[in-house]
Amino acid sequence: MGSIEMNRRQFVSIAGIGAGALAAMGLMGCQTPKAQAGDESNGKEESASWLGEAPEIAEDQIVKTETTDLLIVGAGNAGMVAAATAADLDMDFLLCDKAGAVQATRHFAGAIDSKWQKEAGVETDKGKLLNELTRYASGKCSQDVWKVWVNESGETFEYVHDIMAAAGMDIYLDTDGYDHPTGGTNFYVPPQQHMWYLPDVADAAPPALWGNASAEAGFSRNKVLADYIASKGNEIAFGYTLAKLVREEGGRVTGAIFETRDGYVQVNATKGVLLATGGYAANPVMLEALSPAVLESCTAIDKMPNCTGDGIKAGIWIGARMDAESAPMIFDRGAVLPGVDCGLVGEGMDADFPSVCSENVLGSLPFLKINRHGKRFFNESAPYDWCANASANQPGGVWCSVFDANIAADAARFQVVGCAKIASQLLQSASPEEAVSAFPGGQQLLEQGAFFKADTLEELADLLEVPKDSFLATVDRYNELYDKQDDEDYGKEAFRLSGIQTPPFYGCWFGGSILTTLDGLKINADMQVLDQSLEPIPGLYAAGDCSGSMFSGNYPEYLVGCAVGRTMTEGRHAVRYINENE
Repeated sequence: MGSIEMNRRQFVSIAGIGAGALAAMGLMGCQTPKAQAGDESNGKEESASWLGEAPEIAEDQIVKTETTDLLIVGAGNAGMVAAATAADLDMDFLLCDKAGAVQATRHFAGAIDSKWQKEAGVETDKGKLLNELTRYASGKCSQDVWKVWVNESGETFEYVHDIMAAAGMDIYLDTDGYDHPTGGTNFYVPPQQHMWYLPDVADAAPPALWGNASAEAGFSRNKVLADYIASKGNEIAFGYTLAKLVREEGGRVTGAIFETRDGYVQVNATKGVLLATGGYAANPVMLEALSPAVLESCTAIDKMPNCTGDGIKAGIWIGARMDAESAPMIFDRGAVLPGVDCGLVGEGMDADFPSVCSENVLGSLPFLKINRHGKRFFNESAPYDWCANASANQPGGVWCSVFDANIAADAARFQVVGCAKIASQLLQSASPEEAVSAFPGGQQLLEQGAFFKADTLEELADLLEVPKDSFLATVDRYNELYDKQDDEDYGKEAFRLSGIQTPPFYGCWFGGSILTTLDGLKINADMQVLDQSLEPIPGLYAAGDCSGSMFSGNYPEYLVGCAVGRTMTEGRHAVRYINENE
């Protein structure tokens, strides 16, 4: 399998892709027990500072009441597919979101047994895939819930494509980079990454950026779906912030109350409420309480700003049960200056991470990585969060990537998958400085002086602020392993070793970057939210990152796009189930 080359025209055209579109990509990760409302049987607190209590809202505070069959809360990856499905089923529904526009689109999305995979001759062993996902979660998941994505995502993507194709978009199935063992072991990595794009952008950008370029042109998946929903006579109610769910005493969820600029609005839903509100990555109080590993391994956050855990908290307030362990989606891309530690800076909801940019894909390439002592400490060829997790056991929780002037050849040989290909493809067509400037977050990296270049290794050690003797010894050893094409120290594959022998030499410090959280309200295979006894709460459904039962401790990065893919599939499945059964 060869690398994808990018011509000069493609590289120059990257300058026309705005920073907003680049930042939108990402993809769209144990931990301490979580407080569950009213869950004394599990020895957990009835209330916690992150959870608070449902607001008391008197009837005379409600300025308007609306009634619909189906209420969808959240106009993101799950909510938009759910709403499109409801529109095609001629359902009476209302889609509400607290923002002023649809959520930015995560372009890489995973599906199984789609028509594009069949055309490419890609065959997926569904049983092996199901158990690979289960292995990632250490068995702390529902295989029945995972099977919804495994069995229905192909049909979901074909359904969505009919809408996207009508808007002039095509789909790109990435099959490049899946035919070799990774991480010194043999993960099961079937090609599943699909991306919708405008054919007109194909000559202007490398394949990994086609989705971003399309979004910059106004053709992101969620925008196209929003236009489609509007064409069917349904509008999105923006500026609706979920305040609480409405549930009959011990019985059915009958609607929700929203805070709007005009006051509280109650929406009654006769058939059900579908929560599609995302995770809690944008809520530092929840992160600190529920996912302390993030604070030990992350220097950055590349969040969707509206993902503050609203749906999760509203569900718990009326008796829903949440996953017991966190599952942060951590990428190895939080670039920092030397001496900066992982963790939040500040207090409460104003706390933030100290990175120079929210995400820089350079960190995802498997170059030599060293700690503050100038020493190598693990196999760099690994899923994104493994690096951050390993670095949590190093001083400051950070690491430094080191490489030389042969970076273009190295990037081509590495054969990375997923959005790490942005770095790989750009580096093959430009100088390191030019390529880095075109990365998401690259301009901030250069402007703040976090990308280091030196003519000698001794000079680089000074710039990186690491002990010179140990750094030089580490590089000598790494070059020895590269020359042997055998990583005797940590077992990295030979094709992912790289020499550090040709000046100039480069280095950049990183920590993890959290994109989202994947632990949420427990659900069954029909997306019904479960109570403390793991029985369905009538009338309440959840899809996407506010739902749980699938991930634990991590995000299976090599199964590219499985998070967004399951989100889209769950939204469609939930609506069809509600339409047929409520």
